[in-house]
Amino acid sequence: MVAHLLRLKLALLRNSLKRSPWQLVGLIFAALYGVGVLGMLLVGLGFAGSAGDAGFVGTVIVLAGSALLVGWLVIPVLASGLDMTLDPARFVTYSIPMKQLLTGLALSSFIGVPGAVTLVAGMGTAVGWWRHPAAAAAALICGALGALTCIIASRAITAASTSLASSRRFKDVSGIVVLVPLMLMGPIIAGVTSGISDFSAYLPQLATTLSWTPLGAVWGVPADIAVGAWGPAGLKLLIALATLAVLTWVWKLCLARALVTPAFSGGGRRTAGKLGFFSRFPQTPTGAVAARCLTYWVRDPRYSAGLLIAPLIPLVMVFAATQSGGLETVGPILSYAGAFAAFMVAWSISADISYDNTAFALHLATGVSGKADRSGRVVAAAVLALPLGLLFAVVGSVVAGDWQIMPGALGLVLGATGAGLGLASVFSSRFTMVVPLPGESPMKSKPGNNFTTVLVQLCGFAGAGLLAAPVAVLIIIGAVAHLPLFAWLALAAGVGLGALYVYLGIRLGAEQYNKRGPELLQAVSVDR
Repeated sequence: MVAHLLRLKLALLRNSLKRSPWQLVGLIFAALYGVGVLGMLLVGLGFAGSAGDAGFVGTVIVLAGSALLVGWLVIPVLASGLDMTLDPARFVTYSIPMKQLLTGLALSSFIGVPGAVTLVAGMGTAVGWWRHPAAAAAALICGALGALTCIIASRAITAASTSLASSRRFKDVSGIVVLVPLMLMGPIIAGVTSGISDFSAYLPQLATTLSWTPLGAVWGVPADIAVGAWGPAGLKLLIALATLAVLTWVWKLCLARALVTPAFSGGGRRTAGKLGFFSRFPQTPTGAVAARCLTYWVRDPRYSAGLLIAPLIPLVMVFAATQSGGLETVGPILSYAGAFAAFMVAWSISADISYDNTAFALHLATGVSGKADRSGRVVAAAVLALPLGLLFAVVGSVVAGDWQIMPGALGLVLGATGAGLGLASVFSSRFTMVVPLPGESPMKSKPGNNFTTVLVQLCGFAGAGLLAAPVAVLIIIGAVAHLPLFAWLALAAGVGLGALYVYLGIRLGAEQYNKRGPELLQAVSVDR
């Protein structure tokens, strides 16, 4: 049965590559990137080992290994399971013995770039101990044990989240909340490091502490063997084995419960007569589409996650500016960064049809025209994007104490938002993307044409930058030449160009929508 699960994983991986040539290209790039990282890691460890400083090598390996385990613990929380090719929920109807199922799922996790890179990197730490044969031999074993611990830990936390999150709302909210510290990781790290004056003394102490915890115990065994501390090495090995045993036990319990107790995804009973956004828009096809999309923006975590991230982007940009410049730059940067936040919300509709999945069939079945579909989605996004951008423009002007920058900031917001809405209207009717299915985590990564998705996103960002460039040029000229007139010209250009981009985007997108409607439905329904 274990061999059958491994063959199934290989077959699924092979079939996904045959389905899309871009998936193969993406896998090749990922593999080349992984090989490059491994090469630099092994070469660096080799040079570090040649110095003969066992303490330095041990510090590096323990810190890196601990960070690796933390990554395998955190990423599944954000992505609801990074690799769900062999989703345990698909084995509910099969009476597979738990021991064989656990073994097969654990070993199958090494079939793929993340698992394979982790295994090779873990065992590759032996290169750093080439001057200490006993430590190198131990590093081979401990590296494999550490890689297995990473896999089991990720599987355990994924099964635990599935088992403990009895409602879909809990899973959605918890996944979105985790994005806040992730977006603010730069300021958090900078704040922590500013309080540490001497890293050369702090990092070895941190590594020593971590080597006695489940995070770094397995990576600290070779370091102790290299210096002849066999007693501590044995104790740390026991900690590592106990950690693996506990994680396996937790995984087994949570997986057993998840296989027999399906997650509850329903909501509370709603009273009749409350139409929500449908009562606030005209009873036209465009109004119905706009109301439906706004409902998704509020209730679907795949959309609401973007609403949470977009306002944080200007704050991160302001923090980066204050690190390199003075506080006087906070106001202008906050004003102009609002355009980027508004664009991020507007550009989100580039994946609207992909997010609809099979629900897109309702648009085709009811005969919604391309113009009504494109216009409704644009209206829904604009209702959210424009107030966000305008808010940052006004707040930035207040912070700067200079109202002369507000016309240019407003023009940039309107130009960038119009460019995002126009391009998204065209792109979403031409390209479909591999996105999480309805009800899944907004950070979940699915097998598919991820390379194409990244390429489309990059082209969209570049195109929007070019379309908004005339407004930005007017703002720059006015700031350099100290001519307030150019700020008002930027506002006029933002209004005119933004409206033009939206008009052309709706028109071109509607033409493609009317021609490719059935093809779009077939593309987004492939996962079902």
